[in-house]
Amino acid sequence: MKHSAKTISAAEFKRIIQTETTPQIIDVRTAAEVENLSLEGSAHFPLQELNCAEVKTYLAEQGQNPEHPVYLLCASGQRATRAAEKLKSDLDCPLVIIEGGLNALNAAGLSIQQGPGNTISLERQVRITAGSLVVIGVSLGVFLNPWFLMLPAFVGAGLAFAGMTNSCAMAMLLAHMPWNKPNRQR
Repeated sequence: MKHSAKTISAAEFKRIIQTETTPQIIDVRTAAEVENLSLEGSAHFPLQELNCAEVKTYLAEQGQNPEHPVYLLCASGQRATRAAEKLKSDLDCPLVIIEGGLNALNAAGLSIQQGPGNTISLERQVRITAGSLVVIGVSLGVFLNPWFLMLPAFVGAGLAFAGMTNSCAMAMLLAHMPWNKPNRQR
């Protein structure tokens, strides 16, 4: 029987993790983000490389009971929601999205492991890149050629599209950058 995904708050998840012995947690952030900050006991399956067959194999290896939920984690909850959409038709267990992601778990006082990495989150990378492109486009448009003003217009249209569709092409592109791909770990 296929299940639909549900969402729980960080406080609810904190209670669950304190009472259940080993809840199955899948972290869908980039490898660099996981290297920087992580939740102990979570398996890493980056959203941009998420493969249902690999997740099913992993859960089978872990002896996952189909009655027990699999918790999906990212930085803020957006990528976990997209992961749930990808996985829900292929997995036999309930999927639970942790609302607010790792940021909310950290704010709720859950112990988050600090790693040696110093990569910033994918969401911040998108904001930095988009902002920089707008500043560069406006500057070049004012000082060199007005056609450069198309760059900030393109970035603005892309951000509006990302907001409407909950799918960000810039984030997908940045996720494949070398600084977001250190050694893959589970």
